[in-house]
Amino acid sequence: MTLDRRKFLQLAAASALTPKALATPEAPSMLDHILLGSSDLDAGIAFVEEHTGVRAAIGGVHPGRGTRNALLSLGDRQYLEIIAPDPAQTKIPDFAVPLLTKLKSLATPRLVTWADHPGNLEALAAKLKAAGIAFDGPRDGSRSRPDGRLLKWRTLNLADDRNGILPFFIEWDANSVHPSIDAPQGCTLERFSIADPDPMILAKSFAIFGLEVPTDRGEKTELRAQIRSAKGWMVLTS
Repeated sequence: MTLDRRKFLQLAAASALTPKALATPEAPSMLDHILLGSSDLDAGIAFVEEHTGVRAAIGGVHPGRGTRNALLSLGDRQYLEIIAPDPAQTKIPDFAVPLLTKLKSLATPRLVTWADHPGNLEALAAKLKAAGIAFDGPRDGSRSRPDGRLLKWRTLNLADDRNGILPFFIEWDANSVHPSIDAPQGCTLERFSIADPDPMILAKSFAIFGLEVPTDRGEKTELRAQIRSAKGWMVLTS
């Protein structure tokens, strides 16, 4: 089952699935990271460095997902993930194909989705199931850092994330260092928002998941991020 616009409104009229995130006017307080997609990782790193003066550090490879990444911190418990295809991976499971296909099609780096950390993924899964909202997971994930340390997490993905506008949900392993802590510093996420021709309906859609996300009026539905560095502002969109 996927959610169409009518279903969004019907569910929004009921109670939210999770306790409301205490959002600021700038970004959802439970935003974990934003993903900047690139068809080539080196090109994505160079793009961000050109606009911020900060060179993202290689994060590692996502085994069985066909991607690899580089990271930079955006402040307290938030970071930017530059994600791109991993040429070394040739056998990709079906669930990973849509993102990989999207990454390969990008002419320039663009935001492709974002991650929220709601807390207990099992509790979120139970509430989504009770509401009849289709999802995949929780699914275990991991990657080896360049220093050999293993990062582990679990994710839950909505069956219909509206092309990355709705987030996926992440729960980090208690023994893993959050990437925002030791990724290169020097950038701050000043604002993360989502634009839509009808931002009020968009806000009601997010309420289904207990999220309060800054919304803007725009000609099309898109992710927007404003990142500040010593070089000024970098504005990213999907």
